[in-house]
Amino acid sequence: MSLLSTLFSRKDDRAYLRPLYDAVVATAREPHWYMEGEVADTLDGRFDMVALVLSLVLLRLEALEATNDSARLTELFIDDMDGQIRQIGFGDVVVGKQIGRMVGALGGRLAAYRASLQGEASLSEALVRNLYRGEAPAADALAYVEAQVRMLAATINACSRGALLAGQLRG
Repeated sequence: MSLLSTLFSRKDDRAYLRPLYDAVVATAREPHWYMEGEVADTLDGRFDMVALVLSLVLLRLEALEATNDSARLTELFIDDMDGQIRQIGFGDVVVGKQIGRMVGALGGRLAAYRASLQGEASLSEALVRNLYRGEAPAADALAYVEAQVRMLAATINACSRGALLAGQLRG
């Protein structure tokens, strides 16, 4: 390896989390959320689904005291969102502001889903506010998503760190 490539190459120390992040995105893109659950199949709706599934995973990593994994997984999310925003055509000035808003939104959703899954708040209300952006869907769609979120959270909470890192979110 040449001196320049040694100086300017950066080993991705988050590569071990790619299967997990890919599983988060794949889970968030499952059609049933958008069909039976009536989640908007838009940029915002897809972001909200990724944020929901990512929140469930981050809560599990928190319970496992895997702080480093949580931080690096959040970095992958930020990098992905940065790339998505740039692909849409936004410039550097706007990208930073958008990423800041997205990270803030993720933090808010993380707190809301933590409280609701611990029984301190209503999961239905958290879903309407965060996943449906304040516009409640049909009652059966909301009930469907709430049941699916609870099942997914239970499955994720039963996962070991190794299973999570392998991207095994569905058992």
